Amino acid sequence: MQNYYKTLGVMTAVSALVAGNAMAEIKYNLHTGYSSEYLFRGLDLGDHLIETGLDAKTQYNGLDLSAGAWYGSFNSSAIAGGLDSTELDLYASASKDLGFATASLGYIYYEYPQSATNAQQGFHFENFSEVTFGLSKDLGFATASLTYFWGVTGPSNEGYTELALSRGFELSPCLTLNIGSNLGYLVEGGDFTAWTTRVSLDYGFAEHAKVSPFVAGSIALGESTGGSWNSTDNELLAGSMLSVSF
Repeated sequence: MQNYYKTLGVMTAVSALVAGNAMAEIKYNLHTGYSSEYLFRGLDLGDHLIETGLDAKTQYNGLDLSAGAWYGSFNSSAIAGGLDSTELDLYASASKDLGFATASLGYIYYEYPQSATNAQQGFHFENFSEVTFGLSKDLGFATASLTYFWGVTGPSNEGYTELALSRGFELSPCLTLNIGSNLGYLVEGGDFTAWTTRVSLDYGFAEHAKVSPFVAGSIALGESTGGSWNSTDNELLAGSMLSVSF
C-alpha cells in the first residue's frame, strides 16, 4: 500500500504543479515491454526483464515538467544466484530552454520491494535516490546531452555521469529508426564505466500507439574502477516495447 501511495503521488505531481492554469495540457505515455537482460549503466543486473511504466508531461511558465513511475520484474541471476527481484522507480524533472542549451533538474528514487525477502537468502539490492543535473543540445546531426547523477541516499554512485548522443531517422510515415549511444564516467573514481548503444525501430501501427523492437550492446570499460564495474563484461541483449500515448 505504501508503494501505491508513492506511485500515485509522483503521477499526480505534474497535475498539482499546473493547478490553476487552465491552458496547461498534460500528456501521458503508457509503456510495457520485455528485455532478455536488465542492463543498467553497463551493469548486468539480471535476465528476463518485464517492465511497465507511466509518464506524464506538461508545460508551465516556460518550464517543461515531467513525472513518472516504472516497475520491473527480473531474475537477478547475474548477481544473486537466481533470485527473483522487482524494482520500482519514481522520478520527476523540470527543464528549460536557455537558448544555447536546455538545462534540466530531476530526482529519481529506486526501491526494491523484495529486498527484505532476498536479504534472508544472503543478498539484497539497497534502496537509493539521486538528483540529476543535465544539459542537452540539438546539434542538427544528433541530440547531445550531458547528465550528472548525484547520489543523495543509499550507496554512493561515485558521481556517475553520462555523455549521450541520439538521433532518429524517419524511414516512412509509420517507421522511425532510433539510434542512441552513451558513455558513462565516474567523477570520484576518475574512470569510464561502459559504452552502451541501443538501436530500435518504432512502428506506429495506430495513431497513438507503437511497437519498438530493439537491440542493445555494452562495452565494459570500468575494470579499474574498483567498484561495481570492476568485473563487468561486454553485453548484448534484445527486446521489444509497446507504448500508447494519450
